[in-house]
Amino acid sequence: MAEGVRIIAVNRRARYEYSVDDTYECGLELLGTEVKSFRDGKISFPDAWAEVTDGEVWLRSLHIAENPYSSVFNHDPGRKKKLLLHRDEIKRIHRRVDEKGYTLIPLSFYFKKGRVKVELGLCKGKKAFDKRAGIRERDVKRDMEREFRLRRG
Repeated sequence: MAEGVRIIAVNRRARYEYSVDDTYECGLELLGTEVKSFRDGKISFPDAWAEVTDGEVWLRSLHIAENPYSSVFNHDPGRKKKLLLHRDEIKRIHRRVDEKGYTLIPLSFYFKKGRVKVELGLCKGKKAFDKRAGIRERDVKRDMEREFRLRRG
C-alpha cells in the first residue's frame, strides 16, 4: 500500500478460503457515525460479501458498531453499504460474477487520504485439496528459509 494509507482491518481468512483472481479499490458510501466507528476500528466482516444489482455494487453482512456518543442519530449496524466504482468496472465485475463460482469478497478496509476504502476481491472458492496444497507450500518455503538462515549464520 502507498503512503498516507492506514489499514483498519484485513480479512486474512478470505485468502485462505478463496483464490483471488482480481482486486478493485472501492469507496464506501457511509454515514457520519459509521465513519467514526471505522476510525475506532469497530467493524466486523467475517462473512461479508458484495453483489451487483441494477448497475450498483452493494456490500452485505458488514457490521459497523454503533457509536456510543451519538444518541438518536446513530446508524443501523447491519444496513447494506453502497460501493463506489466506475461504471465500466461495475460492468466488468458483473460479467465475471455471472460466471459460475465467482463472488465478491472484501479483503481489507483502510483509510486513504482521509477516505474509507475497501479492497474488493473477485474470488473463486478453493477446494479442500487446494487448501492443503497451499499449507504444504507455505511449510516447505518456511523450512527452506530456515535452512538458508542456518547455513549463512
